[in-house]
Amino acid sequence: MDREMLKTDLVWTPDWTQNDELEPMTVYFRRSFFLEEVRADQHFISISADSRYKLYVNGSFVQEGPQKAISLSEWFRDRADISSFLREGENVIAAEVRRYPAARPGVLNFNASLLRTETPMFYLKDETPVKESISARNGWKCWIDRGRRIVSEKPQSGPVSVQAPENILADWSLAWWKEPGYDDRSWQDVQVRTIMDGIFAAAPYKMRDRTIPPMRHELKRFVGVTAVRSGDAKHLIPAYEKMLLRDRPVCVPAHTEQIVEITAGEETCGYLLYAFEGGAGSAVSTLWSECYAYPKPDVPNGLGGTSSQPPEKGDRTDHVNGDLLGVTSTYHVSGYGTEERPEKYEPFWFSTFRFIRLAIRTEEEPLTIRSFRYRETGYPLDVKTAFDIPDPEIQQIWDISVRTLRRCMNETYMDCPFYEQLQYLMDSRSEILYTYAISADDRLARQAMEAFRLSQRPDGLLSSTAPSRYYGVIPGFSIYYILMLHDHMMYFGDRELVRRSLPCMDQILSFFGRHLNQEGLVERIGGMLLLHPFWSFIDWAEGWNGGIPPVSGNITMESLLYLYGLQKAAELADYAERMEAAAEYRSRAEQLSSAVLRTCSGIKTDADGSTVRLIQDSAGEEKYSVHCQAFAVLTGLVPAEEETNMLRFALENPDITKPSVAFQPYVFEALDQCGAYEMTKSLWNPWRKMLSNHLTTCVENDTDARSDCHAWGSLMCYELPAVLLGVRPAAPGCEKLYVRPRTDMIKAAAAKVITPKGAVSVQWEEGKAPEISGPTGVTIL
Repeated sequence: MDREMLKTDLVWTPDWTQNDELEPMTVYFRRSFFLEEVRADQHFISISADSRYKLYVNGSFVQEGPQKAISLSEWFRDRADISSFLREGENVIAAEVRRYPAARPGVLNFNASLLRTETPMFYLKDETPVKESISARNGWKCWIDRGRRIVSEKPQSGPVSVQAPENILADWSLAWWKEPGYDDRSWQDVQVRTIMDGIFAAAPYKMRDRTIPPMRHELKRFVGVTAVRSGDAKHLIPAYEKMLLRDRPVCVPAHTEQIVEITAGEETCGYLLYAFEGGAGSAVSTLWSECYAYPKPDVPNGLGGTSSQPPEKGDRTDHVNGDLLGVTSTYHVSGYGTEERPEKYEPFWFSTFRFIRLAIRTEEEPLTIRSFRYRETGYPLDVKTAFDIPDPEIQQIWDISVRTLRRCMNETYMDCPFYEQLQYLMDSRSEILYTYAISADDRLARQAMEAFRLSQRPDGLLSSTAPSRYYGVIPGFSIYYILMLHDHMMYFGDRELVRRSLPCMDQILSFFGRHLNQEGLVERIGGMLLLHPFWSFIDWAEGWNGGIPPVSGNITMESLLYLYGLQKAAELADYAERMEAAAEYRSRAEQLSSAVLRTCSGIKTDADGSTVRLIQDSAGEEKYSVHCQAFAVLTGLVPAEEETNMLRFALENPDITKPSVAFQPYVFEALDQCGAYEMTKSLWNPWRKMLSNHLTTCVENDTDARSDCHAWGSLMCYELPAVLLGVRPAAPGCEKLYVRPRTDMIKAAAAKVITPKGAVSVQWEEGKAPEISGPTGVTIL
């Protein structure tokens, strides 16, 4: 076959070496072209890259991508309309492409949430050629920026799976390379790939169109300076604030060091944007941090070295006694910037921050900082549930909850945007449910469910994170996939999605069915992270090392999760009209229920001398947790008349393990189910503590001081619309809705709660019955 016929619009740099595959590398692509006139209609291109691209036209940012691949068998391409960026005369379309290395021994600087193809590539197809095509095979130039390095850095309070900090040695020869007029004659012509060049998932004929919307971008300013750690604070604070708020330049004299700490006012995610004039040889180090904290000294690790301890955290704004801890990038200024055309720097990956520390060191030349802003980014979440209630505390918890959910939504759901940026099963189930309740948007949820489905292992379990280069497994997390499917069924009623997912669900349940002990319980199938093939994480409860109940036998919560999964799977099978499967799941659930009650029941005596049946954390062991009692209620394990006393005793008894923020959704659900929802009033104390400590987002948990932004804590995003305002599905697809507001807990309200069928209006005044109206054709119960 003629090689010309095999050519594609996949290209790469011809001077790529095997050593370039060992660390993250950034390759620049540019194409100059002339337009005699700019047409009024649209000009579309298709674009993709491995691992990641950022697209610019005439120096202006357009978008980033592609959508993260969710398996190694497929790749995504994006579409962009570049017409509004074009102009008469010379135009330049440019792309920065970051190629991350494979995860392998000795390679640290990979991005854990980005899959990659075996062959590096950049793809651009011109869908609207004017006089000449700007597709990638036609006239493109490329350059490897070997002065742009990723710095592997581990902050004191946890691992970083993103590997985004950079050490940039700015190159004068690359000044304004994204703009017209740049001389690219020293750049190389791109190497055009053919379909025979080892292109598999990313072959043009196989690439899939994007399934989620492009990320949101909004130019933002910092709101002020919190502290100056060197120099004349009285002089520097107003000078830097004028630069931040009004773009009044700050001049740092030659041979000077300045350390200035800046606040964005709230925790956010964004691309930092710098503009410099002069200052050749200056170094600008940027530390981004979630909060001020109180570091602890390192401790001996028993291996001849030391290990860092998580810091203590209190008032997150305490810049007097606290310190900023985080990760640091350094930009070495080239000095080519002028007042009219400043030297600009934008990190390739977005940062998560509330506070920024700028440490500036100048050499022979003064450095002028003309501006420092950021471009906020994230999934375009459209919050449609709205309310007016006379309870400022609920409003404040709602605000930090919505903000946290926004920060943990990008091209996937994320556990914590500051540290891992990984889509975990347990985390995502909660985040997805919160998204439904406030926006009725399931696009990111569908991505998550498909990513987890495709992560299934031969033994039936799912990877605890997906997409991910980690293949860690937390057995119980696979059950949360079934809960995701059930939630989607109830809100959206997609029967075909359920049917397509049944084989995956059945294999999950089959794994647990194969791992029952002689008593009929799920045997102990996991252990501690890094010490066992499976991590038996349940919750970050206090006293549970590694999130695992401290028991010697089976872990009852794994049996209860399996039981809950069987029950929800039966309802899913009913909906998919697979009656035999539904009957089988119910039969297995009945047998498991009997086994748990027979072997894991314990008796405790209440203060008034009455006895209370509790479910043990392990069969025959006198250890108890709220977790098991909550799931005993959710699964209908005990008679209804016992449920309230069981939960009340567990919550009030100091000897019974309490859940962290992560597990509270299931406790709230259990209390609601047994008619004791008023007991949740005290369970909001961790969120009250967040407010008193001046957090702007919800913490990962209330038992240690790791992440300040973790959306499984955005509980109010569900509890307010679904329970307090009382609007939730009563039948698949929201064909029927429960609308049962808690007028005993909120004196008055005027609200619109969104559902996939439309908004439900709920309003009442103190002492009056609620007025309710809903979408046409929906039965309200």
